[in-house]
Amino acid sequence: MMGIYRNQMEIKFSSRSENEAFARVAVGAFISQLDPTLEELTDIKTVVSEAVTNAVIHGYEEDITGMVYIRAEIEGTTIKLTIQDQGIGITDIKEARQPLFTSKPELERSGMGFTIMENFMDEVAIQSNPGQGTTIYLVKNLKNHQQTMAN
Repeated sequence: MMGIYRNQMEIKFSSRSENEAFARVAVGAFISQLDPTLEELTDIKTVVSEAVTNAVIHGYEEDITGMVYIRAEIEGTTIKLTIQDQGIGITDIKEARQPLFTSKPELERSGMGFTIMENFMDEVAIQSNPGQGTTIYLVKNLKNHQQTMAN
């Protein structure tokens, strides 16, 4: 009897905006083994972009380059993503989750990052402590897929 298909990967990279595309592609390539629909793949890549951009722009001050960590797990037909920085943290998570809220209006940020995450994923949880960083937990259940299992 076969158990639930499980797989995972972790990456870390410098909190530089040019690494956002790398993060999108890496997560997209990893989850493609489940043969997600184009819409599911686009949703997940968009959410990764939003979370990584938040870590780069809001997590670290302009002159400080820290690390961004991504862990992706596949459990059956469920994708679990953890995106973490060790930056300045979020003082008020409830306020940060409000549509159009941005702590960097001078950068013309839309303030829609968390709203996009909540619309595209099945579960979103945020844990943050000022001065210690932020961790975003994201879950997406894929609807139709051709699961490939290499034993």
